[in-house]
Amino acid sequence: MDTPEFSIPSLNSPELYINREQSLLEFNIRVLAQALDEHLPLLERLNYLCISCSNLDEFYEVRVASLIQMGEMDSTAISVDGLSIQEQFEKISAKAHELVAEQYRVLNDVLIPSLESQNIRFLKRESWSEAQKIWLEKYFNEELLPILTPVGLDSAHPFPRILNKSLNFIISLTGKDAFGRNSGRAVLQAPRALPRIVQIPAGETDSGPHDFVFLSSIIHEFVSELFNGMTVKGCYQFRVTRNSDFFVDDDAIDDLMLAVEGELAMRNYGDEVRLEIDANCPEETVSFLLARFELTPDRLFLANGPVNLSRIQAIYSMVDRPDLKFMPFKPGLPSILKKHKDIFACIKKQDILLHHPYESFNPVVDFVRQAAADPDVLAIKQTLYRTGVDSPIVAALIKAARAGKEVTVVIELRARFDEKDNIGLAAKLQEAAAHVVYGVVGYKTHAKMCMVLRKEGNTFRNYVHLGTGNYHPKTARLYTDYGLFTCEKELSEDVRRVFMQLTSLGKVSKLNKLLQSPFTLHQGLMKMIEREIEQARKGKPAKIIIKVNAVVEEQAIQALYRASQAGVEIKLIVRGMCCLRPGVPGVSENIEVRSIVGRFLEHTRIYAFMNSGDWAIYASSADLMNRNLFRRVEVCFPLEDKKASGRVLNDLHANLNDNSQAWLLQSNGQYLRATPGGEPLYQVQTELLKAFAQ
Repeated sequence: MDTPEFSIPSLNSPELYINREQSLLEFNIRVLAQALDEHLPLLERLNYLCISCSNLDEFYEVRVASLIQMGEMDSTAISVDGLSIQEQFEKISAKAHELVAEQYRVLNDVLIPSLESQNIRFLKRESWSEAQKIWLEKYFNEELLPILTPVGLDSAHPFPRILNKSLNFIISLTGKDAFGRNSGRAVLQAPRALPRIVQIPAGETDSGPHDFVFLSSIIHEFVSELFNGMTVKGCYQFRVTRNSDFFVDDDAIDDLMLAVEGELAMRNYGDEVRLEIDANCPEETVSFLLARFELTPDRLFLANGPVNLSRIQAIYSMVDRPDLKFMPFKPGLPSILKKHKDIFACIKKQDILLHHPYESFNPVVDFVRQAAADPDVLAIKQTLYRTGVDSPIVAALIKAARAGKEVTVVIELRARFDEKDNIGLAAKLQEAAAHVVYGVVGYKTHAKMCMVLRKEGNTFRNYVHLGTGNYHPKTARLYTDYGLFTCEKELSEDVRRVFMQLTSLGKVSKLNKLLQSPFTLHQGLMKMIEREIEQARKGKPAKIIIKVNAVVEEQAIQALYRASQAGVEIKLIVRGMCCLRPGVPGVSENIEVRSIVGRFLEHTRIYAFMNSGDWAIYASSADLMNRNLFRRVEVCFPLEDKKASGRVLNDLHANLNDNSQAWLLQSNGQYLRATPGGEPLYQVQTELLKAFAQ
């Protein structure tokens, strides 16, 4: 049989790239699929539904908003995959509407009936008993009525400013008020302080132990109480999503904190990008709202249920049913840290690798706490991107500063959606006399580094922690990340030099072992890919394994295509966006792309190169994205300790062996879930939990 002929496209050809927005929506489809997995605990499945909804919110707040702005600047712009701005909007709208329809189907047809079978009920108005209705009316009159402020729409009462993602109601009225007014419409905004789900107490009504009512249902039922003497003809919930990204002109400001604070004040009132409204709302009212927000019908989503689905997540903490949740686990601890409390003595003895959440984040907190209390510690330097409001690490840094140690903290004020918290942390640290800087103008500081300078006899030694994730104890139990403790001289000197770059002025220092963006990281990765290409061309074994959150950057994708063409075996484990298209004849037959979606959010970034059998393995804070490689300060650090690098390599192969939580990217841009076939079921996250179980 003749081999079919095909032409190998240029590596710049648009057909070789998957649209990044479509790829991100595909990730949310994979998250939503977890809500349908009957092997998972029921309340966890509800969580996955809510996560897919909050992810879609952020997608519109940031990605769609960014596309709109790009279109306003240059409507003729073409993406790397060959789509115009308008074509991208059309594809986004089609897939997003499919996703939203599926979210409500999963809620109404799958999860609500399943929850009811477990005596967890969302009570609709028509099903309220007399006792329940009496209790809810009292709740409305005592808890809601005093703080609800409807606005009648007329020339003296213009349409109110609607907060981003807030719950609102458009109300149709007839009759006249005390002043003889009636515009026919009013708007009611539900204050954010109000719970979106109300639990009916079993003891006061004939309710079960877990009976709930949506706030929107309560307001619908009793809204007429707000319009004395008038008749409510209709009440329909709606929600507006706004552009939540903001721009700070680094060249035109004197104080970054004041500039960020000013932008934050406007975030809730950015340009409208999406309208969600009750599916029962009359067409006339829908048209009125679309016109009011200057939105086209493709940005309209009709909700077959509450418009703020992500707020249902509150049920998880309101229902005490451990049997419907993931089993709790106790993170492990390296044996050396179990035996010895002095963390500096442990690090001096050997490098220590931590794999969160399977291993505890407590040693990272203890590292800073012990440094704060140790009289031999002279200085602490740390980067903070996301750390939480009541961070024990920040508390330890404050204690160290008050004890007279030299404490320098590089806080990234522009960590999206954490800006307000980071401003507060900066103020607390400054009050304690810590040196606080905001990184480098024009570049976000995304690197995860902590350095402790310790005087030991007549010498000074730097102890460092480098990580792939944030210094956030709560997310360390939800995200998979690696952290490395070391006092290796050259690597710790590199960390010192990077801190000098961040806090002072001067040219880029040459680093010994660290790769750093925006200077050496991209070219360093390209060099290692080229090294594998050379090995393959010599007929020698060559392999690349990369595990990241996103693969978007065009030069990196083209380098991987060239490597595939040369015969390099390439395995990509990409949680979210992947613009590389695997399985294209003559281009990417040797590339496999998989995504792991499980109990924990996969967040580790690992770059592994076979290197003639002497694997070169790097961990990093950076994904293969333009922003990480060229517009941020990131670090990529080698795992030179054979035990640590061997562990990480085994973890990578475990990810590649997953046949249940893995999704395989097809050349058409869609993902197919891996199935065990005739093999035993293998879930990498479950196996790692077992391996580190305490």
